[in-house]
Amino acid sequence: MPAPHPDSWTRITPEGLYCEPGGFHIDPARAVERAVISHGHSDHARPDHGAVLATPETLAIMTARLGEGRAGREQQALPYHQTLVQNGVRVTLVPAGHVLGSAQVVLEWRGSRLVVSGDYKRQPDPTCLPFEAVPCDVFVTEATFALPVFRHPPMRHEVQRLLDSVRLFPQRAHLVGCYALGKCQRLIAGLREAGYDRPLFLHGAQASMCRLYERRGIALGELLPVPRPEKRGATVLPGEIVLAPPSAEANPWARRLADPVTALASGWMRVRQRAKARGVELPLVISDHADWDDLLATCAEVEAPEVWVTHGREEALIHALAARGVRGRALHLIGREEDEGGDPVPAEEEAAG
Repeated sequence: MPAPHPDSWTRITPEGLYCEPGGFHIDPARAVERAVISHGHSDHARPDHGAVLATPETLAIMTARLGEGRAGREQQALPYHQTLVQNGVRVTLVPAGHVLGSAQVVLEWRGSRLVVSGDYKRQPDPTCLPFEAVPCDVFVTEATFALPVFRHPPMRHEVQRLLDSVRLFPQRAHLVGCYALGKCQRLIAGLREAGYDRPLFLHGAQASMCRLYERRGIALGELLPVPRPEKRGATVLPGEIVLAPPSAEANPWARRLADPVTALASGWMRVRQRAKARGVELPLVISDHADWDDLLATCAEVEAPEVWVTHGREEALIHALAARGVRGRALHLIGREEDEGGDPVPAEEEAAG
């Protein structure tokens, strides 16, 4: 008997992608009874599920961000490459290279294999395990940057641009917008790899995830809170690098910094109009998602005859895959962010800045 096609044992519900024989959703957009979570960003890791299966790191991130009891009434940690069988469905989590703990969800049922990538990147990142290509019958991929214009430069190139600017403007602080989970820690690690051993200063919204990364063995060097000026109207941290949420430059909090150079670390900084519209002085093209070339290369590596696209620029990717003999399908899942893990900053963290 031939193996059943994955579209015969999975379906799209209002909550998201559902595995029928297993009785669970993958990254559901609202609370469900059973969920497998690929990683800790808020558009994938929602609160108040009944039972949650994820990597130990993702469970720790969810608990830290959502609070005790809201990251699943029951939690089950599944380390990478270990397999759990749920109602006959084999579930294995494999590194996705996106952020700490991020995983692809490999589902196998009656000889058929479906791989749900979650969000992923292919560039090196010392703060998380690299993406592993898993051959499959159907590959479910994101398409955040699925247009030929998006080709991300090596991160070391963008880090060097930041360091060059710091040297060029020693009287100014450099305020770098970066998301608190993943991007912030990766940027810190990139600065350390480039030899920058000075303290880095953090907005309060960045601090808790950095501490979590360090508890998980990711060394980040000396990190300090942004001090308050000693005198009213004075400014602080000329010549220093400050990491903050992308919205921080518009916050009164930023006025304490010495004539800040505003920078933003994002794949969207490839689009000059976006940088200009946001008033970004130093756009840094640093992304935790696969670019156009890496999306196509990944789809080729997994050797899937069919690719389902969850969110992003579905049409362009599906068209390009068709030219390579691969059937594409847009899933049109709700609740996925276009941006790169653009989690809102909780009010208490904003105040802590």
